[in-house]
Amino acid sequence: MRRRSFLLLIAGLAGCTPHDQASDTAVLRVGSQRGGTKALLLASGTLDGAPYKVEWSEFPAAQNLIEAIGAGAVDVGMAGDAPFQFAYQSGQPIKAVGALAAHPRPPGALDILVPRASPIRTVADLRGKRIATTRGSIGHYLILRAIDAAGLTMKDVQIVFLSPADSKAALDSGSIDAWSTWSPYVPAALADGARIIADGSSYYSGTAFDVAYAGSAQSKQALLTDFLRRETRAYAWAKAHPADYAKVLARETGLPPAIALYHVTHQPLVRTPIDAALEAGEREVVANFRKAGALAGSQPLDGAYAPLE
Repeated sequence: MRRRSFLLLIAGLAGCTPHDQASDTAVLRVGSQRGGTKALLLASGTLDGAPYKVEWSEFPAAQNLIEAIGAGAVDVGMAGDAPFQFAYQSGQPIKAVGALAAHPRPPGALDILVPRASPIRTVADLRGKRIATTRGSIGHYLILRAIDAAGLTMKDVQIVFLSPADSKAALDSGSIDAWSTWSPYVPAALADGARIIADGSSYYSGTAFDVAYAGSAQSKQALLTDFLRRETRAYAWAKAHPADYAKVLARETGLPPAIALYHVTHQPLVRTPIDAALEAGEREVVANFRKAGALAGSQPLDGAYAPLE
């Protein structure tokens, strides 16, 4: 009963009903993180003329988005590889139907931040400290990798799992010592006086997935394939028109124009195939989560992908 109540709650929050409805075959329900897919597709105009209706739902972080996808309340949405693998391994009925990657991985897109006046200067200084992030996020993954590289273990730090908004408030109030997060939260925090002690460009793959509800990956395959092609064109447009994209992003999210432009220029994603090389990198992501004792489930990775492009 608890599981069913949770699924119904997620469906309600996303503003839609679970997937198995014959009436929505011409509708694609797309989830977007703040500063993500919705602003990009609206700015680029690549959805113009689509032979289906897109219903948008917005979420503060990948964890919330993937929960809605796994509940069947959203058909597809983009998330980093770490939250996708974390959710898939927990048994969520989700598939990676497309992939994008940032090559080279840009500095300043994923970072561990501390207040300006903090005595913490390096990751090694985090021993005994409280670090906030969202569970299963790329921020969570960065903590695991950075702590290990600094010769510390997870027993040496305390991870506090909070939403991005609560993490920012906790950092400002001094109830946490550091925050591991991503753009656009990084530039917003930097503008408020935070500083970077660890950059994620050396620790994460730069890969993001178009994540679909497993049922939608089958029943809405044609819609999803068309959507991914339009999304690919949108990212190419964004690379050529960063200022135009930033203007729409600022309007859609309320971000200050300078922060919106920072986000745009620090998210240079391009379509990439889900091939053997990518899958090998993803096995490493799962292995690192397992090494840190962060994963409870165990799913065969071969079942994680259902590429449509």
